[in-house]
Amino acid sequence: MIKPSELPLAADGSLYHIHLTSDTLADKVLLVGDPSRVDMFKGIFDSVEHESLNRELHAVTGRYHGTRMTALSTGMGCDNIDIVMTELDVAADGRKLQIVRIGTSGSLQEEIDCGSRVASVCAIGFDGLMNYYKEWRTPLPEMEAAFAEHMELPAGTARPYYVQGSATLLELVAHDMYHGITATAPGFYGPQGRTVRLHPVMDDLNEKLASFEWGDYYRPFRTCRKPREVRNLKEIRSLRVTNLEMETSAIYGFSHMLGHEALTVCLIIANRPKGTFLNDYHEPMRQLVGTVVERLK
Repeated sequence: MIKPSELPLAADGSLYHIHLTSDTLADKVLLVGDPSRVDMFKGIFDSVEHESLNRELHAVTGRYHGTRMTALSTGMGCDNIDIVMTELDVAADGRKLQIVRIGTSGSLQEEIDCGSRVASVCAIGFDGLMNYYKEWRTPLPEMEAAFAEHMELPAGTARPYYVQGSATLLELVAHDMYHGITATAPGFYGPQGRTVRLHPVMDDLNEKLASFEWGDYYRPFRTCRKPREVRNLKEIRSLRVTNLEMETSAIYGFSHMLGHEALTVCLIIANRPKGTFLNDYHEPMRQLVGTVVERLK
């Protein structure tokens, strides 16, 4: 029996942070960072049966063409994902969830312009979160070791970990998007190589990330069917680090340990090599949300 202090509940019996129960959580879960972005789903779903809002955690459960889905905002960062994924698993009550994060991200490859869509085949976690769980076992030790050797990270930084997303969801949701490795940072400025007043410990962090490649494109996913229309597939002979964001490694790590399926697809709103930024991305994001919902049904 888990003590109330270890897994607190809200007054209505729902999970303390996400305010969902087994009855109000669907098997298909759509995660977004921004609480206001959940309103997009209310406009797409044919009907809404549940809505809750607690701090930055905004949840809506409804149906789209007969398929039940839950949209949930997480806020920013892997610390929030620790809460969200743990409580989603409790609410799932033994069910296997299909989880798709729809987010924004910065591209590390010059040819992946603002407005592009990127799907995360694997994630590199710089956050260190998985190291706090006894159940964690890296699923890609060779890849992890090669990355550590390539990066030569300064002493004192968390050792990066590697984990893959769902090959099933990759094919279902993201067959026509860019595919790559997503680096998950524990912050937005220094951890992503930005200098404002303070300076990152690695001046060439983004260049080192962008230059890492791993093996044959499908090597980690031998059971994954070849995507139908992957953009620039002939040029992709190995996985590259395509983008930087702040949540995917934790989503993939918890899904790996708890037995759920997870995928992240991101709208690129910054191109770091070019120094460009997409200020108004509301409409492209709305289109991406619509695409994911339609393909997940």
